[in-house]
Order: sequence, then C-alpha cells, then structure tokens
Amino acid sequence: MPLLSVLDLKTYFYTEDGVVKAVDGVTFRIEPQQTLGVVGESGCGKSVTALSIMGLVPMPPGKIAGGKIILHRDGRDIELTSLHPKGKEYRSIRGKEIAMIFQEPMTSLNPVFTVGYQIMEAIMLHQKVSKKEARKKAIEMLRQVGIPEPEQRVDEYPHQLSGGMRQRAMIAMALSCNPSLLIADEPTTALDVTIQAQVLDLMRDLQRRFKMAIMFITHNLGVVAEMCQEVGVMYLGKVVEHAMVRPLFHEPKHPYTQGLLNSIPSLATKKKRLEPIKGVVPDPLDAPPGCPFNPRCPHVMEVCTREMPP
Repeated sequence: MPLLSVLDLKTYFYTEDGVVKAVDGVTFRIEPQQTLGVVGESGCGKSVTALSIMGLVPMPPGKIAGGKIILHRDGRDIELTSLHPKGKEYRSIRGKEIAMIFQEPMTSLNPVFTVGYQIMEAIMLHQKVSKKEARKKAIEMLRQVGIPEPEQRVDEYPHQLSGGMRQRAMIAMALSCNPSLLIADEPTTALDVTIQAQVLDLMRDLQRRFKMAIMFITHNLGVVAEMCQEVGVMYLGKVVEHAMVRPLFHEPKHPYTQGLLNSIPSLATKKKRLEPIKGVVPDPLDAPPGCPFNPRCPHVMEVCTREMPP
C-alpha cells in the first residue's frame, strides 16, 4: 500500500486578472521509504503541489479546487483535502507524519528565536514532553545531522550559522518527530556544490536511519539521478511524464523531458552543442490548449493543440 496518494489534484489561485491553475490534475503516489523526484522549470507547480500536501496554500487567493490527497497510515486512510488546514487533526499530521524543508533556510527560520528553541517547539507540540526533554532531543538531532558542538549551537541564532549549517538545522527540525514522509523543496539550491553534496549524503543516510519516504523537488536532474528511484516531470501545473529514473534518462518519452536532458552538458562528448529549450513557460493565465508544451515543442503536431498526449 502506498504511503501517500495524490489523485487529480487541482490547486487554483483566484486573482483579479483571472484564475491561475498552478496545479491542474496532478496524480502520483509515494511508497514507504521511496524517494520520488519532482522536476521542472520554475513556475511549473512543484512547490504548490508540496504546499497543497502540507495544507499551507494561502487561502485566499489559493484554493484546492478538486482532487484528493490521501495519507495511508496505520491501516487508516486519511483524506487530507477533507480536513481544515488549520484544524486540530491536520496540525497533528503536519510536522509529525509529514514534514517539509524549504529552499532557503535563512527565510524559513525565525531570526528572533534560537535554532534550538525552534526545534524544541515542534518536539513539545507533537510529543508532549517537558522543555528539558525537548532540549535534550534537539541537541541529539543537531548531532545526528552532523552539526559540531551541538550543545553550543542549540543556543545560537540562525544568523550565527553558515548556510549549510542552517539547512542541517532545518533538516533536524523536520526529522525531530520522525515523520514517515519528508518533502524537500529544492533543499540544496541555495548551497554551493561541496555543501550540496554533503547535504544529499546526509539526507540519504537519514532516510535509511529513519526509514522514511522523501518527495524531492528540484530542477537539477543530476540530483534526481543520485537520489530518486522514481520521477515525475511537471510542466505548467501538469505531470507530463512519470517513470522510473533509469528509463527516464535513457528513453525519455515527452519532448519536454527530452529538452531538459539535452540542455545538460555531457562529460562523454567534448564538442557537443547544448540545446536549450526555446522560449519560456507560458503565462498560466493564458495557458495554451491541448498539451501545454506545444508552443515550445520541436515536434509539435496539429493534434497537440487539441489534446494531451496519451
């Protein structure tokens, strides 16, 4: 049985200019202890999909207009889309069963509270332990994510830590209640390459240790190849291709996936010309009919302007 099922999810934003279909009919599922990659250019709906699962879509202007998000846990099917995002049951799931780490830890951590306090807050809320016990757990979590001298760092503020350490602190906070699913929204984008590799190694190690599933959102296909078993490619709010990682890299089916792979430099051939995808992602207020990629597609046919490919 899957851990999480997302069925025909539609998350729309209602603005003065019209309706933005940020997520438009997305379907996927995540198995226990699996890593699912979600890739695509900026503005394709990856982060809004994650926020929809977490119940963090700003309402208004956002609204889950259709579909279901179902958490399968301990023999129960919990339909998250039927719960109030600020209700008691959703709050008991958010942070405990499903946790999330964000792209830029400096804007995700509260600058006026110590790192330790922010980790302790989640522990005390979900585990109902004393402040002393929560502090011990926070120190232990900082140690597990590889932060040196955790007894000292627990009392430091976010600005006193480096970018890599802040991201490690965010991971410690997310894992402090041992969630079954971790959503990682481009967690290495703001880090340099060396620290990025360290954080990816850390996440792989913690996944084995905590036996959790990961939904890894990124625009970096190299990270997908290293971290994920399965991948969904998103474009303009839709999943245009879903496959296991190896077949996706060797035999991509959708022209958008082919374009993403062709735009990556190859170490095998020195003088191969890079082929960037022409144009930009269309304005979601004026989305093209049929396949959303048809204005940029080198293989476009008349049928593409009427319907999605099978």
